[in-house]
Amino acid sequence: MADASRVVLGLGGCVDYELQLTAGVLEQLVAEHGIGAAELTSPARVTSERDLVVSILGYVARGGGGEHFVASAPALSAFANRFPHRETLGGTSVRAGILMSRLGVPSTLHLVSVNDTFRRLLPADSEHTNSGTGDTFYPHLIVQYGKGLRVRAGDIDITAPFPNRLIYVNDPANGAMLLTDDLGDRLADADVFLISGLNAMLDEAELDERLTALKEHMRRLPPGAVTYFEDAAYHEPAFSRRVRDALLDEIDVYGMNEDELQSYLGRPVDLLSAEDVADALTAVHALIPVPTLVLHTKYWAVSLGAGAYADALDTGTVMAATRYCHGDDFTGEDVERLRRLPRRPESVAFAAALRSRMGGNVDCVPGFALDVQNPTTVGLGDTFVGGFLTELALKGHP
Repeated sequence: MADASRVVLGLGGCVDYELQLTAGVLEQLVAEHGIGAAELTSPARVTSERDLVVSILGYVARGGGGEHFVASAPALSAFANRFPHRETLGGTSVRAGILMSRLGVPSTLHLVSVNDTFRRLLPADSEHTNSGTGDTFYPHLIVQYGKGLRVRAGDIDITAPFPNRLIYVNDPANGAMLLTDDLGDRLADADVFLISGLNAMLDEAELDERLTALKEHMRRLPPGAVTYFEDAAYHEPAFSRRVRDALLDEIDVYGMNEDELQSYLGRPVDLLSAEDVADALTAVHALIPVPTLVLHTKYWAVSLGAGAYADALDTGTVMAATRYCHGDDFTGEDVERLRRLPRRPESVAFAAALRSRMGGNVDCVPGFALDVQNPTTVGLGDTFVGGFLTELALKGHP
């Protein structure tokens, strides 16, 4: 068996309550809370179940995805209990680790919270270290919705143009993101280190302390180890730059999705326009001057900068597409069958145009043409990261 100490995935994880939105329950909630169409903008803070419903409907109307801190833990539980839901493990590092285990690459997870549910669902070949002093349970609400979901109540009449997922969180353990004393010792043997989860922090002084400690631990990484940073929606948006400024010199590969890209630019990006995407990538790489920038979207995955990452991009894309079609219950045959499916024609054309425009420091892998009745939209980015890191762990830094 491979050695779990060679891959360290951090920095936090959680139990997720996954649910699928249905029109009937949403329409009942709109009526119950007296919500009008004019309110369907993102509330500055989600402090009640009413705010939660307003936030969700705003995303559904535009087919968007996002992540938010919720000031009221009872609001999360009340909403979750209106729908059938299932318990899964979440957090980018944990989902990536689960996928890597399925592909034969065990890992060590740095956690801030564990409980009986977590221990029961964690892969047997995964090791973990936990900075918490006892068991804690702060479930995250993961809301999926399908393309075509239509909600009609009062003066509201919206239809989701795309499927997507939303994350709502009230989690003191991930908000504090304590680091274990032995993190540096574990990094001393690592070939791959994933940093994610700092987006959940809420206190500026605590964030600065964690960043200082994290950089101290990272000094133990061997020469040649790859540090991959996966971006996310920050619960305190101003902290995004603070984290980047502190860690920029330590990161080899910086990953993000289209929501995060567009947030940095403050404008929408036409993901099938090579010209628009080339401009966007150039602008974001200037803002985040890491050796390699990775952008993964529903249409394609691209790397810009040093290194040849086409194989890693492809494995990430294949595994995310497999999850989209089959959820957690995929088989090796499912993966091989999906790998043989045609790629999106528009994505193939885009990839060729982008390479022609940007030259040899770009790798671009087209996504698949998929038509799935009930797709899984939760954890696709995390699964991409797991596929990407599997390739690095098996074949080394390009």
